[in-house]
Amino acid sequence: MDAKAKKILTQTFWSGGGWRAGGPSCSNEDFEYAKSKGLMFDPANMSHDECISTLRKLHAQPNLKDKAVRAFLHSLSTRKVHLRSALSSYALTCELRVHTYAERPAEQIGYCACGDCNDKKLMANDQYVNEDLNVLNFERIKWGGVRLNWLIYCLMDLELLNKEDWLEVRSEDIAILQQMIQDIEACSDTDAARQLEKRWKDVFPSNQHERDRVLEIWGFAGLLQSTNDYRKERGRGSDFVSMCTWRGEDGYCKEKLDLYFGPYL
Repeated sequence: MDAKAKKILTQTFWSGGGWRAGGPSCSNEDFEYAKSKGLMFDPANMSHDECISTLRKLHAQPNLKDKAVRAFLHSLSTRKVHLRSALSSYALTCELRVHTYAERPAEQIGYCACGDCNDKKLMANDQYVNEDLNVLNFERIKWGGVRLNWLIYCLMDLELLNKEDWLEVRSEDIAILQQMIQDIEACSDTDAARQLEKRWKDVFPSNQHERDRVLEIWGFAGLLQSTNDYRKERGRGSDFVSMCTWRGEDGYCKEKLDLYFGPYL
């Protein structure tokens, strides 16, 4: 990743430890430089249907899942947080069929009016007009992604993954993954996501925001699934989304663990 382009993207949105007062700011010259390095983009104008069509083409590649898994694992010891959310972006969109936004309206809207996307917990719009992908990529590079279940984010995330070179999974990454799994197993039945995040504090180089993102990625990927969505939620709208009702008694989903990480364990 080009260091100058990364700095331009970051400083467009972030200043002095917080969001830039007065909104994003970037000179044309800086924008064109960061754009030339693949870190900033022109406003996106596309339909939901075009997003779905492009996603199906990406998923037609036989190595996409392996690349998303390797990207996540590679990120653990290297702290390249921008590589992590490809795992949830893959999982959220891999089973989406080709469909139109209005083809099957959602019966109960939880995420969006499109029935197919709503069923997959995806936030989707019928039309994207002048959509700012730069803030989404900033969040991806800064913390590992924030709006993880936005359809347009998943598309951008997987397209950027597709441009990555071969990513090596090292023994350190496998050791971290094994410890992460052991820490899930060590949770008490009533432990929530925050308690698991604290267990992971010294497992891989990260701050709390980055660990929160990893938890959400595992939640959206189905690795950590709540068995009772009617539990009292902790932190909805502030701390967690996919992990808000998960508890230690739920553990991890062995089927998903084998699907994604089986070859490395």
